[in-house]
Amino acid sequence: MLELYWGLLITGALFAFATVLFGDLLGNALDGLFDFLSADALHWLQPMVLFSAITLLGGAGVLLTKYTVFGPALVLMLSILAAAASAVLIFFLYVKPMENSENSVAFSIHDLVGRIGEVTVPIPAKGCGEVLVRTGGGVTNQIAESFDGTPIEAGRRVVTVEVKDGTLFVSGLDSNEM
Repeated sequence: MLELYWGLLITGALFAFATVLFGDLLGNALDGLFDFLSADALHWLQPMVLFSAITLLGGAGVLLTKYTVFGPALVLMLSILAAAASAVLIFFLYVKPMENSENSVAFSIHDLVGRIGEVTVPIPAKGCGEVLVRTGGGVTNQIAESFDGTPIEAGRRVVTVEVKDGTLFVSGLDSNEM
């Protein structure tokens, strides 16, 4: 039984080592292969949770076998309990909070409706120009047309009224509207 515990411990350690060295490479190569694990029923079945439980099962088995007088069945039961407890803790204290903390700097162009920007390339009455709009932690340049058909000079502040086919339709702001 001790060989099994050592095997589990070494498997978990090798997985951790491979993940540290080749995690990004493997993640990109296997992109989407494990998306079925994100289903609600299998949500807790994350590789980090499983392999940490396997590693702890092996480590606890080795320690309990070598340093206690417990029988093999009790050692196995205690090791499984320790592995299950660690899996639950790792999932709820690490995996779940990290999953909820993922942020993106991406935005939808439709999120720009109502945002104030500045004209960087003049917008003719009939045609396109360009506006600079602040989004989240950055700025974006977008193609723009005049909403009401009047030319808008560079440097003027505008508000996005609507978005059609990837183009912002903007209207100039008066200086007293700010």
